[in-house]
Amino acid sequence: MANTTLTASIVAKAAVRILENELVMGKLVYRGYEDEFEKKINGYEIGDTITIRKPADFTVRDGAVLAAQDVTEGKTSLTIDQRKGVDFKFTSQELTLNIGELSERVIRPAMIQLANAVDVDLMSLYKDVPNWVGTPGQTIDSFSDFSKGPERLDEIAVPQDSRNSVLSPSDHWALAGSQTALFNNSINGQAYRRGAIGMIGDVDTYMSQNVPTHVVGPLGGTPLVNGADQDVTYASVKDTGVQTLVTDGWTAAAAARVNAGDVFTINGVYDVNPVTKAVLPFLKKFTVVNAASSDGSGNATITIAPAIVASGAFQNVSAAPADNAALTFMGTASTGYRQNMVFHKNAFAMVAVPLVSPPGAVDVGRQSYKGLNVRVIPVYDGVNDVSSWRLDILYGKKTIDRRLATRLSGTA
Repeated sequence: MANTTLTASIVAKAAVRILENELVMGKLVYRGYEDEFEKKINGYEIGDTITIRKPADFTVRDGAVLAAQDVTEGKTSLTIDQRKGVDFKFTSQELTLNIGELSERVIRPAMIQLANAVDVDLMSLYKDVPNWVGTPGQTIDSFSDFSKGPERLDEIAVPQDSRNSVLSPSDHWALAGSQTALFNNSINGQAYRRGAIGMIGDVDTYMSQNVPTHVVGPLGGTPLVNGADQDVTYASVKDTGVQTLVTDGWTAAAAARVNAGDVFTINGVYDVNPVTKAVLPFLKKFTVVNAASSDGSGNATITIAPAIVASGAFQNVSAAPADNAALTFMGTASTGYRQNMVFHKNAFAMVAVPLVSPPGAVDVGRQSYKGLNVRVIPVYDGVNDVSSWRLDILYGKKTIDRRLATRLSGTA
């Protein structure tokens, strides 16, 4: 192929395809909300928002007597607020390269960095997920370890289609190593020769070095619920899904007793099946929404999710917490743990939209591919005969339904 002077559109077209290919988490979450945004021909800016409705729920009556229920629908919003980019320079001579050569030398390395930044951003949503199965600090090195994830999703009635998992390298390779002992050659051959895990228990499994490490807060003391019946109505939290929990028993006057993303249970508060409301054989898990400190008396008010709803169509616990019920946190204080996740794709969402084509900019290239959008703009330096190229993407991310995911550790 003869060399061609490369334009912004040609570079953008190559870049957006490489970016899509390099994403891991970005290809596993729900991407359908792009259609909810009005189609702006000139593109979007930071701050554009859509509203997403949460489904209603109902209780089933016994007998023939009508018992009409109010239809309560919550809503959440997804804001386009993530702007990322990569910038590089080309001489005029380099701009006559074959696009394939340029892709390998310049564009692919840049897109790998950008894809990793997007995946890191999406993986940070783990903090919204209250479920965490396994023992923090233990490696996932067997099918029985891994199966704790989809088992938890089954227990809480998460749909069995479109399930994915993303594991850290150490967990991925430990699990792949466990498959090499299997008799089935179609499985152990892939694990041994290619390090491939594939689908396990109807869950597509992926490895990413971007699996984050969560550091548990300093904790301290013996935290207890301070005051009985700290449950709420769904109607009062239908949009946020969070509430405050008043606690005491902490080490007095200590900063950041808990970190955002810490997970805990409350003694006597069990999870329930969201459909049948049957009490499940494990305690309900909650995640800390914002870091919180204790006062001089060891009291702390913690914002938690999900909110505690003890009755009605949206009941999610066996009972409201009792006064002085103990809080038990996952993991050891001030210790970091990798946050592997198993999730239905509808747990999280990403929306990528085309950036605005700025007035006065010359040769703006904007390309879309499989829901991703890349904008490329060259800026020419006539003195040095060098073109600086900026490549930008604009997107938003959101945890849509925290119930559809669980964090996963191995077992001892």
